[in-house]
Amino acid sequence: MFHRRFFLGAASAVGAAAVSRPALAGLPEPVLQSRPDTMPPLEPPNGRPYRPVLTLNGWTLPWRMNQGVKEFHLVAEPVVREMAPGFKAHLWGYNGQSPGPTIEVVEGDRVRIFFTNKLGEVTSIHWHGQRLPNGMDGVTGLNQPGIPPGKTYVYEFVARRPGTFMYHPHADEMVQMAMGMMGFWVTHPKGRHHLIHYVDRDICFLLNAYDIDPGSATPKIMTMLDFNLWSWNSRIFPGIDPLVVGFKDKVRIRIGNLTMTNHPIHLHGHEFQVTGTDGGPTPKSTRRFDITEDVPVGAMRQIEFLADEEGDWAFHCHKAHHTMNAMGHSVPTLIGVDHTGVAGKIRQLIPDYMVMGERGMKDMTEMEMPLPANTAPMMAGQGPFGAVGMGGMFSVVKVRKGQKRGDHTDPGWYRHPPGTVAYEYQGPLPQPARFQAESPGLMPRVQRPSADVEVTIRKPGAHSGGGHH
Repeated sequence: MFHRRFFLGAASAVGAAAVSRPALAGLPEPVLQSRPDTMPPLEPPNGRPYRPVLTLNGWTLPWRMNQGVKEFHLVAEPVVREMAPGFKAHLWGYNGQSPGPTIEVVEGDRVRIFFTNKLGEVTSIHWHGQRLPNGMDGVTGLNQPGIPPGKTYVYEFVARRPGTFMYHPHADEMVQMAMGMMGFWVTHPKGRHHLIHYVDRDICFLLNAYDIDPGSATPKIMTMLDFNLWSWNSRIFPGIDPLVVGFKDKVRIRIGNLTMTNHPIHLHGHEFQVTGTDGGPTPKSTRRFDITEDVPVGAMRQIEFLADEEGDWAFHCHKAHHTMNAMGHSVPTLIGVDHTGVAGKIRQLIPDYMVMGERGMKDMTEMEMPLPANTAPMMAGQGPFGAVGMGGMFSVVKVRKGQKRGDHTDPGWYRHPPGTVAYEYQGPLPQPARFQAESPGLMPRVQRPSADVEVTIRKPGAHSGGGHH
């Protein structure tokens, strides 16, 4: 549920605009959200109408209208984010969560954002991809002074073009973004747009990554490449909610990438088109059907598809190590290594010793292994047929007949019609015939010399003119 509270204190300095002492009492009440659930879309109570988005494992920030201006209140603060059931991380975020709440406006809206810094260091906020006055762009030292702890600054501009954008700090950026400070921004078109079509479901989320040692709760802030938790909206599978849609729904998914690497996002069972980037809706001449779209660093991709195949369809990053949790990077490969006899001797010294990795890592999904406090299994999640064996950036698009428009509740697992599930073959297996069919090859064999040639090396002396033999 939403929580509301006022932040009282001294008037802030001038940031993008001034907040005087009399005006401080008129600040919009900051709305906070402590739950990691996917909250229902926020239907606009005032202002120009639009069809709201659904933020996966997130929510949309309410606003108030003040003489025709949409006023929001963002609060930068330490937060506790449940990344998966039983695993909570100590992050920095906005209004109680990381990522912060999605901001939704309409093209042409004048927007005023009151921004309160409850961190222990200066910060700012950059409106990634927006066209706005230079002094509102949020780059500390370049466009504005850093916002000190305890101060409130004001950003005000007109949402000039429709599209999908992001927000994040531009102060101590590596640390603050590694701690989870980011959020989504959606500007809806003010009317019919020839490149933005009606959809039944509009879903958004951010790609982010963390390096949190098993048993700890705070990310390492200096990690550059070796992250061990790849997340969608600071959630890891099985903590990521399914994307629930109705059969024959037109679906739009907006994906922003604020990690330090690219992510090939892959959808099973359907083909989609890329209909938008940070630059806005894509021309129809550039759109093509695909099943995987690479989302670059610092970029957004908007995909759309017709959900015309019922079922539970996997939806994930196609980098295999991005669908694992708390994965180490120095684990040796033990596939094919025979531990016969060795395991027994080790158990004489370490009674709980277990052999792992002889036949791959899938067995770990079936084991009830003791884990450090406050962490998640590397591969987790139970499906209708057993362990899913995934983690990280993985979820399921659930397409159902009878799923009412606006209903995002989980319908449970798909009931497959008889005869449509892969099954075990129990008949005789024929002998392989592949060697009989092999050709002699395109190249004739090279005849070996009658005697082996021994190659020796002699180091040349100084100016001797000698060489290698």
